[in-house]
Amino acid sequence: MLDHVGFQCRDLAASAAFYDAVLAPLGGSRLMDFKVAIGYGTDHPDFWIGELNEGEGFVEAHIAFTAVDRAAVDAFHRAAVAAGAEVLHEPRLHPEYHEHYYGVFVRDPDGNNVEAVCHRPE
Repeated sequence: MLDHVGFQCRDLAASAAFYDAVLAPLGGSRLMDFKVAIGYGTDHPDFWIGELNEGEGFVEAHIAFTAVDRAAVDAFHRAAVAAGAEVLHEPRLHPEYHEHYYGVFVRDPDGNNVEAVCHRPE
């Protein structure tokens, strides 16, 4: 089970604007803001972004956000494109994962692979 996950960001303001936009269609919002770290979620902050403050170089992270339906995946995609994200995989079925796996993959402002996925048949 996942309690929370966090990314360090080169430009916290740019990343916050991106996640404010793309998490809204999934029901997520900014729940805590400490100016150096921002927590997002639906009822508690389980996704965090913060200022880059340790480590060198870049290692791509991947996170998949649950969408309640395929329309939410499509709305996430539109929000990501509007926020300037690079689209890695357009919204579509991914039968290589399972028959109902409908997802979209984009890059956030820091180059992380961010996905919205619906596992429901419609």
